[in-house]
Amino acid sequence: MAVRETHPQPLAFRAAAVTARHVRGGPGFVDKDEAFGFEIDLAIEPMPALPQDVGTVLLDRVPGLYGMARPFSPASDMMLVLEEERSGPMSIVILGVDLGKNACSVVGVDAAGAVVVRRSMRRQTLVDYVAKLPVCVVAMEACCGAHYLGRLFAAHGHEIRLMSPEYVRPYVKAQKNDDRDAEGIAEAASRPTMRFVELKTQEQLDIQTLHRVRSRLVAERRSLTNQLRAILLERGTIFPVGRRKLELGIDALLADEDTTLSPRLRQLVAELRAEWRELDTRVETLNGEFVELARNDAAARRLTSIPGVGVLNATALIAAVGDASSFAKARDLGAWLGLVPRQHTTGGKPRLLGISKRGNTYLRTLLIHGARAALPSLAQSETPLGRWLTGMIERGVHRNAIVVALANKLARIAWAALRKDATFERGYPVAA
Repeated sequence: MAVRETHPQPLAFRAAAVTARHVRGGPGFVDKDEAFGFEIDLAIEPMPALPQDVGTVLLDRVPGLYGMARPFSPASDMMLVLEEERSGPMSIVILGVDLGKNACSVVGVDAAGAVVVRRSMRRQTLVDYVAKLPVCVVAMEACCGAHYLGRLFAAHGHEIRLMSPEYVRPYVKAQKNDDRDAEGIAEAASRPTMRFVELKTQEQLDIQTLHRVRSRLVAERRSLTNQLRAILLERGTIFPVGRRKLELGIDALLADEDTTLSPRLRQLVAELRAEWRELDTRVETLNGEFVELARNDAAARRLTSIPGVGVLNATALIAAVGDASSFAKARDLGAWLGLVPRQHTTGGKPRLLGISKRGNTYLRTLLIHGARAALPSLAQSETPLGRWLTGMIERGVHRNAIVVALANKLARIAWAALRKDATFERGYPVAA
């Protein structure tokens, strides 16, 4: 019986004999994706719908096909396939995790690189899920919270691979979303030339946190002193350059009863000065902690023997690179800190620009300040390092370029002190 189906609900068919006649006349080839211009006669034998996993063909309603429901191909992108049901967790070789504040996207790939798991779960669910997996590679971006989760996963025997987000970005295909990010992380972790971030210990993170808190307090103090200068400049009071001179000038201004400041403004300046003293106290307390850390750590004591590397530089280096085992050569540490020229070479013509300024900005700043402070004394010393600096000065190299070159040299010396457990010797030959 020829039936023209107009039912809006999906149907399941065991067999269907389809014949087609072109509306314009004569037999014609029927394209499965061509919907208009054909009359279709179906011989239908209806039956109850079977489970999807045994090959049920779902028909959806397609407008414009004379009320007919057209079958979709099983390979259609509208057929949802649960990949974790096709393959179990036993086949996961690399698990890519895109971290979020509340939810994390997870993509697992097998030895052939095919995706076998694609899920989204909360952080605690992720910890429980990874704990039940066989030993595999867990890859994440080196962002906030990655080191904590990495230590948890490593306790279950998994290999942790942390990567910089800028190295993962080229592996994200098509549109950006959490699932694509997790898939790109898993693919990037499989590359043999990928550069990975060393997993930090709890002690390293504690020292790093102290440095960040101190940096914030110093920035607040700088903002406060700038505001004080601006407030008093509007009242005709100008102080010399320098934090210490400003401090003495404000104390003298507050001690003098015969001033042009109004009572309310005088009270405000006194409150800001009290806040300044509190910030100084907190910064000095942190400085004392750094001194105690450097005194009790052998690696920090070796680093402080280097000219221009003080307590802050030594503890910041240990917090950032540990024993520097992730750097194969000393020049790698300088390049990671962004103390080398930025290269733009094409057609075999080398072109070097300003420093790249990559990596840890805070640590690079400390090294440059240390090199600037140590430059005058080192340039006058009769040592290989002093003669190297004197040669650049005599050639007319800009002072800032000399300071950055010295900072790069100090970073290389710090790498040797960490890797070879040796202190700095001023008379040791230095490479040009």
